[in-house]
Amino acid sequence: MATTVTAPRGMRDHLPADKSRREHVLGVIRGVYARHGFDEIETPVLEDAARLHSGLGGDNEKLAFAVMKRGLTTDDLQRAGAPLDLADLGLRFDLTVPLARFYASHRAELPAVFRAVQIAPVWRAERPQKGRYRQFVQCDIDILGEPGQLAEIELIRATTAALDALGIAGTSIRINDRRILLALLASWGITEQAAADRALITVDKLDKIGPDGVAKELGESLDLDGAGLADTIRALESADWDSVRGAAWLDADAFADLERLRAALPGVDLRFDPTLVRGMGYYTGTIFEVAHPDFGYSLGGGGRYDGMIGRFLGQDVPAVGFSLGFERLVDLVTLPDADADDAVVLVYDKDVDPVRLAALKTEALGSHHRVRLEKRTKNMKNLLAGLVEQGFGSFATVDAETTTLDGVAFRPLA
Repeated sequence: MATTVTAPRGMRDHLPADKSRREHVLGVIRGVYARHGFDEIETPVLEDAARLHSGLGGDNEKLAFAVMKRGLTTDDLQRAGAPLDLADLGLRFDLTVPLARFYASHRAELPAVFRAVQIAPVWRAERPQKGRYRQFVQCDIDILGEPGQLAEIELIRATTAALDALGIAGTSIRINDRRILLALLASWGITEQAAADRALITVDKLDKIGPDGVAKELGESLDLDGAGLADTIRALESADWDSVRGAAWLDADAFADLERLRAALPGVDLRFDPTLVRGMGYYTGTIFEVAHPDFGYSLGGGGRYDGMIGRFLGQDVPAVGFSLGFERLVDLVTLPDADADDAVVLVYDKDVDPVRLAALKTEALGSHHRVRLEKRTKNMKNLLAGLVEQGFGSFATVDAETTTLDGVAFRPLA
């Protein structure tokens, strides 16, 4: 039976050109965040299974990959009451839960207000489909220890600066507050916490099932008037700053906070959206998403999660985070033109002495930033065309008689 050579479902190999694009995008994002005063950290890809299933990750906990305990026996399998009884570790499904654990572990070594960058792969047992993978990179910035709106302002400024640096124009920031959502649900008669949690999960499906679908699901699960809710939700979809001001259901204090945030961010297209939920149950205040008129999906999002770190530390620490959708951004970024004039190829015959060839490459590196060795092939046209795609600008041929590059002519590849 032949062994499969493809990557596991929902995971991908990256060819050199794709990897180059990804590294370029990562470099731009890292550079912007560093300029904005964020420090990069790194956490293990594995966390304790109990931590990953502590109720902090919402529905993502159901998608966590578990790692089985070492040395399990048949008796262990038979005694297990549930699959997770056999696991002691798991692959992280996001970067926020590891950050909370990291901060609780290293708080004494960190500044009172800690601005963190974490850029790393995460894993979720998703059903693979276009644009949805089981392994993907997240780009997170978080501010821990700042209770005021300065944290949100810094995060939004840094994120929009990163998008601008990547050449992605026309974005807006949809913004809401969990307090406003809870007040809205209360106006519908949903006040009990468990019922509110279920209702928010349904409202979060608005972009997928529409107002009628949301109203129907709410009506069935919470015994509400679905027909009347559909019209209300439809009106909320088109709401803006002015149309909701003074509404009976609105949490006035939370809305005033959002308006102050808007005033502090001139030049940022900040749009109030009372239907924005963000699916993670740990959000406690402001929530936001990056929107673009050409795409039916967000390019990033985040919010305030003041209660999470207290679960590890024993005392609450204010926290806000913003995550960019790296896998989506990569496809939108145009790479800058490579400096092809300074990238050269030495095409050599098979009988060239390898020691001499290595010396010629070293000589070429003295005057060029990138040098590639390529053995002459029968189909030189395809070889040279591929080198152009990889960003090389010129080439020279060397043979067994070539002892130095002095006098060797480099010819343009294109």
